[in-house]
Amino acid sequence: MLENCWFLCTFLVKGRHLLVTSATSRLLVNYDEPYRGRILDYLFKPSFGASLHILKVEIGGDAQSTGGTPISPLLVRPSLIHPVIPTPGLPWAFPGWVGRGKNWPYNFPDVTASYVVSWVIGAKQHHDLDINYIGIWNERSFDSTYIKLLRYTLDKNGLENVKIIASDNLWEPITLYVLRDGELSDAVDVLGAHYPGTTTVMDALQTEKKLWSSEDYSTFNNEVGGGCWARILNQNYVNGRMTATISWNLVASYYEMLPFGRDGLMTAEEPWSGNYVVESPIWITAHTTQFTQPGWVYLQTVGHLMQGGSYVALTDQKGNLTIVIETMTHDHSECIRPPLPPYKVVPQNVTFYLKGSFVSTMEVWRSKFDFTTKKSFFFQKQDPLKVLFDGSFTLNLDVDEVYTLSTITTAQKGSYPDPPPSAPFPKTYKDDFNVGNPYFSEAPDFADQTGVFEYFINLTDPGPHVFTLRQVVVERPVTWEADADQTISVLGDYSWQNLTVTSDVYIETVKTGGVFIGARVDQGGGSVRSAKGIFFWVFADGTYKVTGDLQKTNVLAEGPSGTRAHVWHTLCLTIKGDYASGTLNGSPLWNTTVTAVPNNGWVAIGTSSFELAQFDNFSVEAQ
Repeated sequence: MLENCWFLCTFLVKGRHLLVTSATSRLLVNYDEPYRGRILDYLFKPSFGASLHILKVEIGGDAQSTGGTPISPLLVRPSLIHPVIPTPGLPWAFPGWVGRGKNWPYNFPDVTASYVVSWVIGAKQHHDLDINYIGIWNERSFDSTYIKLLRYTLDKNGLENVKIIASDNLWEPITLYVLRDGELSDAVDVLGAHYPGTTTVMDALQTEKKLWSSEDYSTFNNEVGGGCWARILNQNYVNGRMTATISWNLVASYYEMLPFGRDGLMTAEEPWSGNYVVESPIWITAHTTQFTQPGWVYLQTVGHLMQGGSYVALTDQKGNLTIVIETMTHDHSECIRPPLPPYKVVPQNVTFYLKGSFVSTMEVWRSKFDFTTKKSFFFQKQDPLKVLFDGSFTLNLDVDEVYTLSTITTAQKGSYPDPPPSAPFPKTYKDDFNVGNPYFSEAPDFADQTGVFEYFINLTDPGPHVFTLRQVVVERPVTWEADADQTISVLGDYSWQNLTVTSDVYIETVKTGGVFIGARVDQGGGSVRSAKGIFFWVFADGTYKVTGDLQKTNVLAEGPSGTRAHVWHTLCLTIKGDYASGTLNGSPLWNTTVTAVPNNGWVAIGTSSFELAQFDNFSVEAQ
């Protein structure tokens, strides 16, 4: 049986030939050129690096999404690198109004369907971006009524060509429902599973739908991570007949101490230095993507090698052939999930027999993971391979290798001059947010963990605070993560201990409003609710509080402050060793010992609840 072949990946950014922004690419937009463009070339440029075939866009919902908060507004423009790249969209959270007060998006399926379809329409009308597929948010269970209504709403708006992926979780129970419900089957085009472990279920095969690993990898991008990627790219089809493998995440452009640090195909986490690292998964990807294109098909002759490993064969049905072989051993190819059953791979000689009208020589590219001598090499071109008169050729395969043999001759290992050296986050940092027409809505280096902090221009204020940073989410989103009750954005070096952080603050909610600045913040991402640190709060009711945690349960100091809404105040927090103090508008307000709080962590700003608030003249002086 022939299958359509599509590959890879997940990420969202904005800027020069960037597409959208998400939590995992948060720092990428702050890279200066030429480095940002070079990073994108390693990911997307055809016949250069990973040369990715598919871009999965998360429809932000203002909610914590594992490593940060993707925003709701669509910020996209067509890619200048790969203008025809297929683009699925997936809502993995929703603005609070979609749930109408409930943390569930399907109580009002017509509202949710209209929201998603409006996003698809806006992508085309305002940014000329074609969304080819829409996924189904499914952290707890899917909703058949919603899927059918989404199909109806897409069709009603002339979007018959936009296909639906369901259910972005497990193979079951969606496959059973698709088999039993003809209307649901007609609505669903692709069955998508997360972290399937290269296997599927009989029900999924019986549906005769396309099968995708619609989220996979999620593994630290060292060489074991590259081995994980090599194994599943082949075996997702060999074992599970999955014709797309989508990596979460594409590029690790977020603070490394957040959950899933460096779980991207490459790393770009230092916009302040310009440093980035092209990791092994980029070149493992190239073994497939530089020798195939969307629309190529898998041949029936795919499978496991006798002494371990796997091979796949693909063709464009016009005379071109590509064979990808991997011999990754168990301990050198474990993914973060699911558990990998034991198996063995040993060196072996393998003979292939070709039938048909393929040419007499093939291009050969090889990668070798060398965990003994540490002399690995990736995507290295070898001498062409001659096919014998009987259509056979033999390879001597070692363990932990990847080979590509192909009639395609355009592949290359692209390269740029080395990026600047790695450097820690600057110990002196200042931002007055005075950007009149920002190319990106969020301030450099701030990583929103709950809530959204955006540039704000107050045209009614001719004073010094016309340009500020504003927290804009005023209602708890519909989310699958344990979002904090407060909004928070972190910044800086996780190793910081002794420092002074200062910010002008403006509370917009009368009586109940509040804001904070913080330091030594030890948690972010999906763990942000349990963050500890030193948090200096002031409230519109004229009080202040100092706490050792974001939830305000560990109170270190409190009392009257005289603060109120709609007035600018200046907060300053100083920490040195086990001692901390705070000033308000230049006058001492409190001091306390902080022996029960973390010894190091990020600095942070945030609000007491989901509310409007502004920040200006932010600065850090770290020792």
